[in-house]
Amino acid sequence: MMKTLIVTGGTGGLGTAVLERLSREYQCVLLRHAEVDLSNEQSIRDALAPYTPYGLVHMAGGYAGGAVSETSSDQWQRMIGLNLTSSFLVIRETLARMRRDAPGRIVAISSEATLTKFAGAAAYTISKTGLNTLIEMTAAELAGTSITANALLPGTLDTAASRAAMPDARRVPLDRVADAIAFLLSEAASSISGALIPLRA
Repeated sequence: MMKTLIVTGGTGGLGTAVLERLSREYQCVLLRHAEVDLSNEQSIRDALAPYTPYGLVHMAGGYAGGAVSETSSDQWQRMIGLNLTSSFLVIRETLARMRRDAPGRIVAISSEATLTKFAGAAAYTISKTGLNTLIEMTAAELAGTSITANALLPGTLDTAASRAAMPDARRVPLDRVADAIAFLLSEAASSISGALIPLRA
C-alpha cells in the first residue's frame, strides 16, 4: 500500500515534475489553490480530514521583486502570506494528522535567495527566510520522533517562465529538485532533519 503525501503547489513547472516523480512511489494528495485556501486553517483542515499522511511536500508560494524602499504594504503582506503564513498553516495542520509513533517527512521549497540575499527582492527573501526558520523550529520540536523536516533552497529553476525572463541565467533542472525531494522522503534520509539544502545549477 502506497504511503500518502500531501502536496501543495503541484500545478506549475516544478510541481508537474515533482508529482510525476513522486507518484511512482506515493499516493499524492494535491491541495489546489482553486479548491483549498492555503491562507485559511479551516479550509486546510477540511481538505486533510480524510487522510493520515506520511508526509508533506510544500511547494506553494509566490515571488515579487522590489527593494525595501519600493515595497508596498500590500506587496509585503502578500509575500508574507504566500510564503510564510500559508507554510505555517499547512505544516501545522499536516502534523496534526500525522502519526507521531511512525516515520514521517516534511519537505519545503525555499530559495537560494535566502543565502545570497541579493538586492531587489526584499519581501520575497525575508518571507522565505522565515520559512527556513519555521523548518528549523519544526525539526527541533520533532526531535525524538521519527518525523523529519527539511527545506530545499534551489537557485533559478529551469522553467519556461525563467527561460523567457532570464535567457542567460544558469538554471537548476527540475528533475534534480524532484530527485532531492524523493531522497528526503526516503528511509535513507531518516537521520537528516532541520537541514537547509542549497540546490545550485
